[in-house]
Amino acid sequence: MFDAVIFDLDGTLIDTESVAMRTGRGVLSDMGLIAGDDLFHDLIGKDGPSGQLLLQAWFPQTDVADLVRRWDAAFHAALDGDVPLKPGAREILELINLPMALCTSSARESGLRKLEMAGLSRHFRHVITRDDVSAPKPHPEPYLLTAARLGVAPARCLVFEDSETGARSAREAGCVVVQVPDILPTEGVHANHVAENLLEGARLAGVI
Repeated sequence: MFDAVIFDLDGTLIDTESVAMRTGRGVLSDMGLIAGDDLFHDLIGKDGPSGQLLLQAWFPQTDVADLVRRWDAAFHAALDGDVPLKPGAREILELINLPMALCTSSARESGLRKLEMAGLSRHFRHVITRDDVSAPKPHPEPYLLTAARLGVAPARCLVFEDSETGARSAREAGCVVVQVPDILPTEGVHANHVAENLLEGARLAGVI
């Protein structure tokens, strides 16, 4: 049914969204800034530049570049030596017997660092990051490029995503999408299958 499988990283394979929210709240508090869950929910699935624009809109009188530097430092410090995996992440990568690639909205340096710390790098033939595209998710370019690097038609690619942003990107690229929601629930508007965890999603799609 499929010739390749593509995974998102944050919120799909590694449990980083909760770490980002926790460290972000700490940095905002240290800077005397206040934000509710809406801000953090709006940031889910966003690439860095898009996230900075959102932060600038929320805090127009703030040095957002400084905020982002502090947040990045706190986030990576929290991950050093302990990158939490989503349930079934290691198992699914061992069970799938198809070429696999990663398509993430993280910058290349950050994405590769997280992959290495999580011990998942060896599973992926290609890693596509926001640095490789001109239009990030939810535009279809990231998944179109990933499929091209794999040498596979998008319709023959199965994608695992957690966010609406990522699922929309993959679906508009023509891929088959399994959405495993992380922090935010989903109605599955952009998904072919919605699952509670990665292994359930893989079974629904017939790849394990």
